[in-house]
Amino acid sequence: MERLPELPPMIGESAHFLDLMERVQLAAPQDRPVLVIGERGTGKELIANRLHFLSKRWQGPFVELNCASLPDTLLETELFGHEAGAFTGATQRRVGRFEVANGGTLFLDEIANATLKAQEKILRVIEYGTFERVGGNRTISVDVRVVGATNVDLPSEADAGRFRADLLDRLSFDVLTVPPLRAREHDIALLATHFGRRMSNELGWPSFPGFSPAALAALAKHAWPGNIRELRNAVERAVYLHSSPETPVVAINFDPFESPFRPQSNLGKAAVTAKSQPVDVTASGMSAPHAKSPLDLKETLAAIESRLLSEALEVNRHNQKDAAKHLGLGYHQFRSRLRKYAIA
Repeated sequence: MERLPELPPMIGESAHFLDLMERVQLAAPQDRPVLVIGERGTGKELIANRLHFLSKRWQGPFVELNCASLPDTLLETELFGHEAGAFTGATQRRVGRFEVANGGTLFLDEIANATLKAQEKILRVIEYGTFERVGGNRTISVDVRVVGATNVDLPSEADAGRFRADLLDRLSFDVLTVPPLRAREHDIALLATHFGRRMSNELGWPSFPGFSPAALAALAKHAWPGNIRELRNAVERAVYLHSSPETPVVAINFDPFESPFRPQSNLGKAAVTAKSQPVDVTASGMSAPHAKSPLDLKETLAAIESRLLSEALEVNRHNQKDAAKHLGLGYHQFRSRLRKYAIA
């Protein structure tokens, strides 16, 4: 009898985490599509991995694809493959991810970013187990379980016409929502110790010396907008910068970019310029620079918009959907502005 593979560790003792693990155990054996919803850095890919290796498909392939990592023109080819001559540069047949995942599980991360056309073809595979390669007319049959993941509210996306409602219905046999780290307060020290031990081992230390009470308090107090991924980076950075493997880690640097010599972006310069101008209060209650003194209108408006975006994120505990509503924007409008100003 073949041994089951060793699953990636998922660590936690909080009630929310244990409830999620129970749902995963129940959903894994059911040969149905599943949606995994959660903020960035919460470990959605680990949940998908667990769903696969706790299912009857565990001996089959586990194939991953991030739908946001490819331009729209390549996504369908990556999912369904293409025939030779299907488009310029297609000199030979290529097998897509659905064929590679035959007999196993296909994990579609950031599935909300799939085009409507790709969504239609994904729905057909889920419904009938068939598709055609791009540029082909031969029907191909596969047996694949689809696990989708996203950090957006798909029902709202479906209401807005940006996600197919029929695909949402098929994917949501069960929806597993991963709690953010701020909702798992009692797990922070546990996870930090796990990452600290792992980093100590990489450094060749005889053991992990642990954290000082002040360091643990700082870890517990932080908002963790990047969730477990951010926690891991902060802990590993703190351990490797720690001077002695025999004394507890005392310093946690949450922002590796923090420095008195950090280069200032043009946006930052605009913010300084705006702050230096005389201000009054507009009808909306916001402070605004006077036009009586010379200023760069474009940069000043950009600084104000950037500040409002950052403040909305902070007020809404870095929940981008709520922050978008806070500013009267659609989710994709809000995301576009975050990218424009390079706001994490």
